[in-house]
Amino acid sequence: MSTVLIAILCGVLGLCVGSFLNVVIHRVPRKESVVRPRSHCPSCGTELANRDNIPLLSWMRLGGRCRECGERISVRYPLVELGTAALWIAAAVRFDGDWVLPAFLVFFASLLAISAVDLEHYIIPNRIVYPTIFVSIPLLAAAAAAQDQWGHFAHALLGGAVAFLVLLAVHLVSPRGMGFGDVRLSFVLGLFLGWLNPWAGHVFLGLFLGFLLGSLIGLALIALRRRGRKDHIPFGPFLAGGAVLAVLFGKPVVDWYLGR
Repeated sequence: MSTVLIAILCGVLGLCVGSFLNVVIHRVPRKESVVRPRSHCPSCGTELANRDNIPLLSWMRLGGRCRECGERISVRYPLVELGTAALWIAAAVRFDGDWVLPAFLVFFASLLAISAVDLEHYIIPNRIVYPTIFVSIPLLAAAAAAQDQWGHFAHALLGGAVAFLVLLAVHLVSPRGMGFGDVRLSFVLGLFLGWLNPWAGHVFLGLFLGFLLGSLIGLALIALRRRGRKDHIPFGPFLAGGAVLAVLFGKPVVDWYLGR
């Protein structure tokens, strides 16, 4: 199957998965089931009909409002769906024909959900992190078996350990500046970034970009007086952003640094 067809398929599936991620983002922090009941309006509780539950199109057709009560539906819903589709298309292009693609699709979807929850609730839920780990390790192992790339799988496990230990050290030095949820998330990041490079180059690049993004945006928010110096800023989205950048664009940077 050509790269274009795979990318289109991933984009369409990404919209559908993004719709499910919206359920996860809304319900997981509230400790609700992500399976039951069916999707409903967060304002009036009316169960959504199938015609009102089509990714992106339903929100646009209804003008971003509930059909029953007329309350506004957050723009987060279509943004998450579009974001998932965009990330899945990017992953399809990046891993053209590679058996590891399904694992990275799960990775990107998880990062998006975690980032949205952290931005709104300042937490990184174990109910997303742990299932991601339990699904990702078998998917990476399957990719390694399919392509006889057990070295990559070993590097992935090593990368997860390295990233975890690095952020654990930061957490121990500054517990208020780095929550343990970020430490747990770092294992997931290291797992996937480690797959890409035998010397953990992508791991350190991803972490560096995460800290860089967090510092730059944090300084910008302070300069704009949107945050004070002592205000907490969720770090998960920056770690996720750094990881995505390292996955999609990190290879030439790592090769340059290693003198390849």
